Amino acid sequence: MTPKLPPRRLLAVAAALALIGGQADASSTPNQPASPSANGDQSCLLGSFHCPPRPLNYAMCRPNALLEFYDPTLGKDISLRETSPTQARAQHVDSSNQSVYHFSGDVKMQRADQQLQADTVDYNNVSTDYDARGNVRYQEASQLLAASHMRGNTNASRGIADDVRYQMLDSRGNGVAKQGHMLDAQHTRYSQATYSTCDVGHHLWEFRAKSIAINKDTGVGVARNATMRVGKVPFLYLPYISFPTDDRRKSGFLYPIIGNTSRSGFEVSAPYYFNLAPNYDATLDPRIYSDRGEMLAGEFRYLLPRTNGQFNIEYVPNDHGENDGLADTKGTSRYLVNVANRTALWPGWQFVGSYNHASDASYLYDYGNGLSHAAIYTLASNAAIVGGGKWWNASFGGTIYQNVNPFVNDNVLPYNQLPYAKFSMDVPLSRWLEFGMDTQAAAFRKDRYVEGQREDFYPYLAADFGTAAWFVRPKVAYRYTTYQLSSDYQDYGYHGLLGSNPASSPFTQKSPSRALPIVSLDSGLVFDRNASLFGTSYTQTLEPRLYYLYVPYRNQNNLPLFDTSLMSFDYWQLFSPNQFSGADRQMNANNLTAALTTRLLDDSGVERLSASIGQIHYFSPQRVQIPNGQTSPGVPTDWVHSAYVAQVDVQLSDRWRLNTSYQWNPNTRLTDMAAVELQRRIANDGIFNFSYRYRRGLLEQYSASAVYPVSERWRLVGSWTYSVMDRETIEAMAGVEYDSCCVSLRLVDRNYVNQGYYGFGPAPAGGQIDRRDNAIMFEVIFKGLGSSGGQIDSLLQRDILGYQ
Repeated sequence: MTPKLPPRRLLAVAAALALIGGQADASSTPNQPASPSANGDQSCLLGSFHCPPRPLNYAMCRPNALLEFYDPTLGKDISLRETSPTQARAQHVDSSNQSVYHFSGDVKMQRADQQLQADTVDYNNVSTDYDARGNVRYQEASQLLAASHMRGNTNASRGIADDVRYQMLDSRGNGVAKQGHMLDAQHTRYSQATYSTCDVGHHLWEFRAKSIAINKDTGVGVARNATMRVGKVPFLYLPYISFPTDDRRKSGFLYPIIGNTSRSGFEVSAPYYFNLAPNYDATLDPRIYSDRGEMLAGEFRYLLPRTNGQFNIEYVPNDHGENDGLADTKGTSRYLVNVANRTALWPGWQFVGSYNHASDASYLYDYGNGLSHAAIYTLASNAAIVGGGKWWNASFGGTIYQNVNPFVNDNVLPYNQLPYAKFSMDVPLSRWLEFGMDTQAAAFRKDRYVEGQREDFYPYLAADFGTAAWFVRPKVAYRYTTYQLSSDYQDYGYHGLLGSNPASSPFTQKSPSRALPIVSLDSGLVFDRNASLFGTSYTQTLEPRLYYLYVPYRNQNNLPLFDTSLMSFDYWQLFSPNQFSGADRQMNANNLTAALTTRLLDDSGVERLSASIGQIHYFSPQRVQIPNGQTSPGVPTDWVHSAYVAQVDVQLSDRWRLNTSYQWNPNTRLTDMAAVELQRRIANDGIFNFSYRYRRGLLEQYSASAVYPVSERWRLVGSWTYSVMDRETIEAMAGVEYDSCCVSLRLVDRNYVNQGYYGFGPAPAGGQIDRRDNAIMFEVIFKGLGSSGGQIDSLLQRDILGYQ
């Protein structure tokens, strides 16, 4: 079976350009004509970060006028025509001529998937020619047709019909024609015809063409000398246009992009999709930027039995942008390359690689920070051989980084790892005992920073005792980390940077190491009882938990920081063996965590409420710290207790959800963190979100977003984020969506602080840098001409939790 690529995302922003050619992927349409479009229950679970797109909604369409004679019992297999006899029924039959039959009065002729009804029919039993007159109604596997007169040949599946009304059964495509020609079982051509996916007789938009050809074998329709009309107003002449008649991918122009950014001016893009084969395709995307010139972008995707991947490139032959103090790119060629590949090597092993590179650090700032793009600070490229089995996994490769933030230098980049190797295993020794190991080795490279190799070995032995009412999980681990630093290791300061007061360099050994045991004991009880709340019965649990951790102190000030940082403190940090990410620091600990959780479970076992609170008691100071200056290793803490950490998640119904978390520090008697998230479903396809986020000294923000269904056809969308510390609105977005039987419209206005590249110091002197940007986008979707996924989709999904 040949694998199928995912459908292309189509960007709809302007009707005129959208219609210069067909769409690469038709929208999903109902296959059962008797029930075109029920939208179905496609609601997204509350709290989901990624929701499936809403299917095209044809529920607002009127019952199809041609479906009155549709016979759902008729077969669909056109291959049976040659072997199936023709059956006829009528009120009167004249068979005086032995080869020609004259039928009259409610005539019905049927063969395989074909059915012909008319007032009178003349049928030649030898040649299979027929001539039908008066109220002609014809049905076959893929279409319905009504006409005043129809003649043809049943064996050849040929026919000519006059004064035609037709309806595609695999889509909502329909129209009228002066004449229809059934050339064979797979091909039909209409003359002086119209085509639309709107209600029969109520076309909000349509093509009026000299000829429209339908190829059922490829699922493609072609209109020649066509005029696009909205209502009764013609606004675009198209000498040739192709369009899909089912949900198969096809070559053609995609919906174009029209936009505007402060960095590049107005953008016009008209991508063309090449459906080269079932398992590979390509897209060519020429673009024009008013302030910077022309760009040629392209994409190639492939899906082979043992390998798959994607290649993307953007190339600007001559950038016309003015020098703004960031980089002198005027008159230069610029580019962006993205390559990704995954290849199966042998059973259990595969090659995974990616290459991402820009011509300069300003490229994404100039071309990539549009309406729906988040800022990207670094580009990572990786190549690795990865494998795994039932109890183990391993990888060997390398990773490098490129800085694409024009406001900072390369010091902000992570270390390149050239090469690295990782191995993990988890082997059950018995029903309650397991042995595991996490091992990694890497060579860290970064200009002007201390470099070297690091090996980290982390074997452990863990047991799991318990039942549904209790558990005890002891774990014993040993961590050994060793380094081989470069020969100039003594020239670097605490943060590893060359010139950062090397006189007080902590690196006194070329091959420092660290070895220590890690012992933990996790235990808990689970009590439950029947409870009732607001007249609903629940099972309530009470779950006390104790977690003890012991890690002896080791002085680690002479170890570099290759990939390690302090993690944010949260509820799960109460039960973590290390507060640092990476292997360069291992916290010392003589800690006891006490926590308590209660839950409410409904009769189906769904968790409707969960509330937890916990705190760590420190029996010894936390002496291992990240350096807080060029000459200081960090000050040990002598706190007796950590902050109290509490969190509550409530979802008593499918209509609303509330999540809260809170941290209060008894040592400073201050709130360290607080967050509230509320989500409420409105009707069937609306949503409301509110959140408050606070972290002491870092941020305090309010956010609200909503999708509000005004009516069946209209929805309002919006989002708002306000920073208390900055005393300004960080982002505000408002828009409106309109949906009808065959047309969808969306208009969105977004005003935002371009903070992706700010906060790293002042902009260059004389730079023309605007801190606040505004973007407007308008999108038109003609249902049945292509998929509706566009730039607005990604923006709304990012800014409105639960948007569909």
